[in-house]
Amino acid sequence: MKKDCLKAIAIDGPAGSGKSTLAQRLAQSLQFFYLDTGAMYRALALHATRLGLAEDDGEGIAQQAKQIEISFEMRDQAQRTLLNGEDVSEAIRRPEISSLASKISVFSPVRKALVAQQRAFASRAEGIVAEGRDTTTVVFPDACLRLFLTASPETRARRRFQEWQARGIDTPYEQVLAEIKERDLRDSSRADSPLQQAEGVILIENDHLDVDQTVQLALQYWQRAMA
Repeated sequence: MKKDCLKAIAIDGPAGSGKSTLAQRLAQSLQFFYLDTGAMYRALALHATRLGLAEDDGEGIAQQAKQIEISFEMRDQAQRTLLNGEDVSEAIRRPEISSLASKISVFSPVRKALVAQQRAFASRAEGIVAEGRDTTTVVFPDACLRLFLTASPETRARRRFQEWQARGIDTPYEQVLAEIKERDLRDSSRADSPLQQAEGVILIENDHLDVDQTVQLALQYWQRAMA
């Protein structure tokens, strides 16, 4: 086991790579707290939309990030996202909110405000699984296990397309693929905390792995990290 590492699994990677599913499954297996950092950005994006803030108003949105309360709770064996006590789990998954969340995440003041809250969650948990685009590099660089989960843009777009179809969101596959590629470019080229596989972070390419296989592989890496 690494000395002085945080009892945490941090999972990074591009949109549609399966970070949320993997993180939830690992948290269930290990009885750890699951921290969906992406949900926090989405909740902030929803809040900003309701207030009518412009998407380029980084300072204004960052001020709101310091004032709102984002929390999580389990209901019917599913984790729900609460914004100032309101369950917004479905509302924040709308495509336009996800897109805005990616756009506002490029602002350093916004990221700093939410990173502080994310670290506060970890300080209260006995074990944590966190997923998001800078969890392995900025939020929890001292996690005992850091994973970078990825797949080809086409594979990730197909998964996102199928997910949206199941939820009744009718968006053409070609549009989903274009948005995935646009988001990859935006996430990897932003000045603050760009998407990247950092040194010491374990790569998992899951184009040809199903969910169970990906979970089992990650659990093997965790067991090695704890040995």
